[in-house]
Amino acid sequence: MGICDAVAVAKILNATLVIPHLEVNPVWQDSSSFTEIFDIDHFINVLKDDIFITKELPSKYSWSTREYYATGIRATRIKTAPLHASAIWYLENVLPVLQSYGIAALAPFSHRLAFDNLPAYIQRLRCKVNFEALVFVPHIKALGEALVNRIRYPPIESGAGGTEYLQDRTNEINHKQGAGKFVVLHLRFDKDMAAHSACDFGGGKAEKMALAKYRQVIWQGRVLKSQFTDEELRNQGRCPLTPEEIGLLLAALGFSNTTRLYLASHKVYGGEARISTLRKLFPLMEDKKSLASAEELAKVEGKASLLAAVDYYVSMHSDIFISASPGNMHNALVGHRAYKNLKTIRPNMALLGQLFLNKSIEWSEFQQAVLNGHKSRQGQIRFRKEKSIYTYPIPDCMCQA
Repeated sequence: MGICDAVAVAKILNATLVIPHLEVNPVWQDSSSFTEIFDIDHFINVLKDDIFITKELPSKYSWSTREYYATGIRATRIKTAPLHASAIWYLENVLPVLQSYGIAALAPFSHRLAFDNLPAYIQRLRCKVNFEALVFVPHIKALGEALVNRIRYPPIESGAGGTEYLQDRTNEINHKQGAGKFVVLHLRFDKDMAAHSACDFGGGKAEKMALAKYRQVIWQGRVLKSQFTDEELRNQGRCPLTPEEIGLLLAALGFSNTTRLYLASHKVYGGEARISTLRKLFPLMEDKKSLASAEELAKVEGKASLLAAVDYYVSMHSDIFISASPGNMHNALVGHRAYKNLKTIRPNMALLGQLFLNKSIEWSEFQQAVLNGHKSRQGQIRFRKEKSIYTYPIPDCMCQA
């Protein structure tokens, strides 16, 4: 989202944009660059009539490096941009720097542009960047497309005596019958999510202490949610759904053991044992590693951003998308799928938190409560209030004035 905002700010300032540098996430430790993830030539070409973009700084500004800004206070670095700053703020605080020095470095630059009270052409430009200019590099798209095809047209096991002819006939029949539908489950249930949520996941005192220690190391006590009890957090819908809980939600919504499910996730907290119940409920569940060979995954293995990009691509080509918890990828996909008129199920986290706290609830009662609570949460268009244009692209991105 910061990339889209950077383009918008460059337009506001009538400035040339240098391809953004991506910060290394302290948890994922992935140093993948913008050009390793996104098709840079496509990005520049789509936006060529809107702003000037350069891949590298001109030689006269070669001194403007991360190392230069890290070693002292520099007049050309602006690090005071407030969250959701207005266009006027940039004109008053950044434009003078540009006019004086010819260059301005904005860092940090996360959520540094407002969503409201901006000209319509700036809003439309943000939409254009997010939904049209940003596409993945060819090898990510190719791998993603291969995974989509394999889950839509699964091969029939031929056994030890099978032949290539049988496999070819199976594929031929699958394609004639049409593509099989599948659901993408974005399971954001890794250690940092579990720790940051400050919720209790049933692992007892040892787990609570381990997550509290991890939370302190990574965020140094800046997790405000840790002051609330687990029950308070769940009643507020602020706890991510566990693999078991999201499995029960899907079952209550009518998905069955014949549903083709693609698991979009990185490292599940608790490992394979944690998703065993989910796998029993949905035995046709697949993921990157089950659908692709080690050779195919070689270019993305160990790189969290590239792995997430593959999952994003598959998610954009699924029939239904559901996420176990809010977050950056969830928000981006909800908006992108709305823009493409694709179905997304948005879990009612507060309702589910309360239902899962009730340990004596019967299945029929649980299922009815889930169905009633999700009638209006299955992809219906929602107009944006004072929230992200990227998550809620209506009306800015999709309506004519």
